[in-house]
Amino acid sequence: MDAAPTTEPSLIDTDEVTTAVVHGVVPMAEIVAFFDSSFSEVAAALADQGIAPAGPAFARYAGPPGATADLEVGFPTHDPVSPHGEVRPGSLPAARVARTVHAGGFDGLGEAWASLGAWIDAQGLTPGPDLWEVYVTEPTPDMDPADLRTELSWTVRSA
Repeated sequence: MDAAPTTEPSLIDTDEVTTAVVHGVVPMAEIVAFFDSSFSEVAAALADQGIAPAGPAFARYAGPPGATADLEVGFPTHDPVSPHGEVRPGSLPAARVARTVHAGGFDGLGEAWASLGAWIDAQGLTPGPDLWEVYVTEPTPDMDPADLRTELSWTVRSA
């Protein structure tokens, strides 16, 4: 299991990003299936509308997951998507965020998020309501999980 993020966290200001997403409130035991079906549905909707993804896939959480996760998964786009099945237009916020990059398998993300939360606290900041993961490295069935890179962003406010 991967224990720590790859990069030292830093504070950055993000611009709003247009997205195409599927929203769900999902039991953690079903999250992999939700990701798989949702990413496929978003990709199909974008292809049907002639819209290319403007970057890697992501998942945006409305607060840290517990027994369930309230989240949106999808892709950034340059153009807004029209609603199509479960796919809706969305956005990632313009915000001040604490950001780091986790190296390794997805099973280490919980610990990486905990480390980022501790860093936010150590800076005297308050974690905000939005956090998201950008899957910088597209996973494939035969890849070494150690090669995965996931960018973690958590909105912050002054304490």
